[in-house]
Amino acid sequence: MIMIVKLILAHILGDFLLQPNSWVKAKEEKKGFAWQLYAHVSIHGLLSLLFLYDINSWRLIVSITFSHLVIDYIKLKFQTEDSKIIWFISDQILHLTAIFLLVAYWQNSEKELFAFLLSDSFIILATAALFLTKPVSIILGVLTKPWSEAIVNEKEKSLRYAGKYIGFIERLLVFVFICTNHFEAVGFLLASKSVFRFGDLKESKERKLTEYILIGTLLSFGIAILVGLLTQYLLKI
Repeated sequence: MIMIVKLILAHILGDFLLQPNSWVKAKEEKKGFAWQLYAHVSIHGLLSLLFLYDINSWRLIVSITFSHLVIDYIKLKFQTEDSKIIWFISDQILHLTAIFLLVAYWQNSEKELFAFLLSDSFIILATAALFLTKPVSIILGVLTKPWSEAIVNEKEKSLRYAGKYIGFIERLLVFVFICTNHFEAVGFLLASKSVFRFGDLKESKERKLTEYILIGTLLSFGIAILVGLLTQYLLKI
């Protein structure tokens, strides 16, 4: 486990702290022809070697360095100005996944890793977490459609996709709080959201908007709580 932590630390340093913005812009403009891409990947390799400090792990280090190059190249080749956020998230997930899989492979522990990924507990948690993202957003959209159409002009004043991502985050937080038996944190989260929303609702003086937000919030929190409780139950049986 400490090996994975060290490699993640190397990844954080290489991807965020030791990569100038000028390198990022150069990579986006020149893509695979940018020398900054290969310098960036080389730094990752050196950091991995430094933190592991074990020449016997050279095959693991080379594998992770090469995977970083491939993932970054794919991102640069296919991302557009509108898809940068999606590609950034996907890029980071792929890098971390590569670290886990390659460490498991070179440490001959891939059986344990895949056993965990195929375990009942992981499948239950992953299914619940994924359900609370876009599927629940679609469900809420259908349930609140009669009211959302009535306040379409008000909704256009908000940031693009902001409500969707806020919903994702709040439901996942509620899910984590329920699964870890911190029910008081759910109340704190709901109260915090109410405080931030109070000013907007007060200024709008729009009863329809207030009612719409309350319905959406209560449905979102309610579904997240029910999914969290159901997950707890399934994990115990």
